[in-house]
Amino acid sequence: MAILLSLLSLAVIFGGIQRIAKVCSYIVPFMALAYLGIAVWILAVNITSLPAMIGLIFRSAFGFEQAVGGTMGMAILMGFKRGIFSNEAGEGSAPNVAATADVSHPVKQGLIQTLGVFTDTLIVCTCTAFIILSSGLYDCGANGIELTQAAMTWHIGPAGKYIIAICIFFFAFSSVIGNYYYGECNLAFLCNGSSHTKTAIQLYRIRLGVLIFIGSLMTIDIVWALVDFFMVIMTVVNLTSLFLLGKYAVTLLEHYKRQLKAGKAPQYQSSTIPEISDETECW
Repeated sequence: MAILLSLLSLAVIFGGIQRIAKVCSYIVPFMALAYLGIAVWILAVNITSLPAMIGLIFRSAFGFEQAVGGTMGMAILMGFKRGIFSNEAGEGSAPNVAATADVSHPVKQGLIQTLGVFTDTLIVCTCTAFIILSSGLYDCGANGIELTQAAMTWHIGPAGKYIIAICIFFFAFSSVIGNYYYGECNLAFLCNGSSHTKTAIQLYRIRLGVLIFIGSLMTIDIVWALVDFFMVIMTVVNLTSLFLLGKYAVTLLEHYKRQLKAGKAPQYQSSTIPEISDETECW
């Protein structure tokens, strides 16, 4: 499987951005719609249990027993780590894609990015929680993907674990090739159009294939430890950048809201806001 994943990834990324975009355009909608469709069906079948599940969530999140047992802090910490991993909010990776969007006003793309966080965290992840809670297996001792597979099997039979495996495969594969594109764009920026850019990108692709192979053979504990370590570095760097660039975001948001209030379709050119025009390169 490690060899297969490496070869599949290399076959896509060596095809360039067009092949990456085409593969993701097929994988992501299929993955999301299939998973959400199954989750909605399970929720509809167990709709009478919904109030009890919501009550359990709030009791476990803010309960006295959890606070006394010291598990509340651990639950919050795990929630932060997995929440950031899920939607990448504040991590600094998603802006690589957002920056390539062709929109009439940068705030439009910013709002689309917030919609992505909402969809991922409050819809997809909540569906997963309801699938697990409605099965009653949340305290069976399993964790992570194994717990979700066990819950899905409880709901729809032996096919459930294979459905989850396929969905996770598509999610992981699209994440690998998507994050590869982030890296290629950043590498091209660092090379600054030098004659070594093409060679650097080819070496980057080969190294990625090797890392995918190695990562496929690692234990899950080592993988999560590496993920958490590198995400902390990325988030600290990105939040520092956000602190320095926040004033531009506020200025642009006010400009966007003023146009909406005036009944106009928001448009932006650098000359529109003279105080930042000399610092705006792409508009």
